[in-house]
Amino acid sequence: MALTYDQISAITQKKFIPKLYDNIFNSNPLLQRAKKKWYTKVDGGTVIIVPLNYATTSSSGWYSGAETLQTTDNDVITGAEYTWKQLYANISINRLDELKNSGDSQILSLVKNKVQIAEKTMDDKLATGLYSASTDAKSIVGLGTIVGTANTVGGISQTTYTWWAAQLDSTTTTTTIAEMQRTYNLCTVNNDAPTVISTTRILYNAYYGLLQPQQRFVDSETAKGGFSSIMFNGIPVLPDSYCTANYMYFLNENYLNLFVHKDEDMRFEPFQKPTNQNVRTAKVYWAGAMGSSNNRLHGLKSALTA
Repeated sequence: MALTYDQISAITQKKFIPKLYDNIFNSNPLLQRAKKKWYTKVDGGTVIIVPLNYATTSSSGWYSGAETLQTTDNDVITGAEYTWKQLYANISINRLDELKNSGDSQILSLVKNKVQIAEKTMDDKLATGLYSASTDAKSIVGLGTIVGTANTVGGISQTTYTWWAAQLDSTTTTTTIAEMQRTYNLCTVNNDAPTVISTTRILYNAYYGLLQPQQRFVDSETAKGGFSSIMFNGIPVLPDSYCTANYMYFLNENYLNLFVHKDEDMRFEPFQKPTNQNVRTAKVYWAGAMGSSNNRLHGLKSALTA
């Protein structure tokens, strides 16, 4: 049997670069934007109810002089109900591994890096949840459900109540500025318009190719977060690796909330040691829900190929 080490490898240390390189996690610009703009901390409740104005007052109109005015009341307010969802990531440290990763032999801290990986895992799960289509009942309600026309969102049927449906285009296959403008307009009421477009890298590149160099304005706020973007009607177009293939979302973030319980917002539970194992375990916890309060001001093109 051949020897494991020759005379050089037996007396020469291996060279390790003192940095852990990420080879698994994707970029999540929409989640980072959510944390800055529509991350809403709440302090409890059996469910999260978002009040909705869904009708006008029926007793209203022009009148003359002493004419009798209508006083009939009508329902104009309802609520969308979003249930709490829970997320966790485990951190386990084997005692022998901890001993090996100590003293002068330690290049990177095993504990510190496993905690960071757990936190990244939580972000990865949340970013995936933002786009989910309710295939996992334990996950938050995502854009795949909210931005539709035939789903039940917050307990309200988009089929029965069309005012709760989004602007869905499932037939257009080619990305053009005219088609993007059409969906943008459908999501716009007066000055209330989409605030961000989120799509795949392929469709982002397709839009990029439609622009003249002098038109490729960059959103400086997104750039500060380390993500690239270009503008459409003054709003950023984000390439998000979590976005569903062939999808381009037009979102009005004034009507989106990523709710989180103030006491369960990436809460770190300290390391504990079981009685029958020489390991230490810790966990990171999150509890919240995603909700929309005006679906008709969101849009989606779901069949774009490029």
